[in-house]
This record gives sequence, C-alpha cells and structure tokens, in this order.
Amino acid sequence: MKEMSIRIPDIETAKQFCRMAGECPFDIDVFYNRILIDAKSILGVLSLDLSRTVNVRLHGEDTAFEALCEKLHALVEEVA
Repeated sequence: MKEMSIRIPDIETAKQFCRMAGECPFDIDVFYNRILIDAKSILGVLSLDLSRTVNVRLHGEDTAFEALCEKLHALVEEVA
C-alpha cells in the first residue's frame, strides 16, 4: 500500500485522474479529513474542494498511475 499527498488543480486533471484510476485493477482511495472517496468516481472527486491538498492511498501498483500521482504531488510542494 502506498500513500501520498496530491493536489488536483482543475477539472481536466480530475477527469484524467479518475480515468487512469478506473484502469487500475485495485482500490484507490482519496481522503481529506473524515471524507473518503473512491478515486474511480468522478463525481466523488469533483465533490472535494480542488483548492485543498488531499491524500491518495493505492492498494496495489501501477507505474503509469503512480507517475501521475508523483506529478500531482509536486504541485503540493510548489504551494508549500
């Protein structure tokens, strides 16, 4: 299991994130405070405040999806 903080800056990135998560054969959770969302749900992801940093928990491995998460993680570091 891998966990990291990410920032989803806009709706297009949210669509790409959910599409790539949907291609993964394992569970991916997005959470902020006490809210837990399935990363494969575009409505769930868009219901989050996109201006906030959220955490992602991967219950498996996929190099393409992890590369996207690393790119989104870099956005967190830029803001900090």
